[in-house]
Amino acid sequence: MELVVHKINGEVTDKKVQLHDGIFGIEPNDHAIYLDAKQYLANQRQGTHKSKEKGEVSGSTKKLKRQKGTGTARAGSIKSPVFVGGGRVFGPKPRDYSFKLNKKVKQLARKSALAYKAKDAQIVILEDFSFEGPKTKQFAAILDNFKVNGEKNLIVTAGVDMNMVLSARNIPGTKVTTANNLNTYEILNANRLFFIESSLKSVEELLA
Repeated sequence: MELVVHKINGEVTDKKVQLHDGIFGIEPNDHAIYLDAKQYLANQRQGTHKSKEKGEVSGSTKKLKRQKGTGTARAGSIKSPVFVGGGRVFGPKPRDYSFKLNKKVKQLARKSALAYKAKDAQIVILEDFSFEGPKTKQFAAILDNFKVNGEKNLIVTAGVDMNMVLSARNIPGTKVTTANNLNTYEILNANRLFFIESSLKSVEELLA
């Protein structure tokens, strides 16, 4: 697949780039995408949830009333789960939600996600550019040039560019990432995928 390279003002340049068929042209594997996205979301969970059981709730251990003769159910503790303020039965406990996923499956998932974006014409190639400092207004202007401001956009750079990261940080729905940190969930979650021209080589080295 061949795509034209755009300037940051939205104009088309004379340059064209050839997308690697072994990455952007494969038949997507939906199950690999599901597993990788599931792992990514699981890894975001802190797993610090906790509720108190009967033995952990503060309260008297005195028997509330006599065992028989009251006409109601027997009760031995104010900390019983049947009373308001009592312990919780089978409540959540701290746990680790992460799980292992093979490298080849993750690689296939990323390729599949990129293939979907290429098939849906949601990939834009930008010529290399940089900011002298954090310029949110200038970054927003670039998105306006492509009429995607306010949408979910993912900008992929070859290496860490802090000026670009800081420029995009306060723009809702827009994120800057490197080719090394590209993941399946963020690719699919974005409405538009912007590749800085130099980042394509890094992506090919990682996934081809």
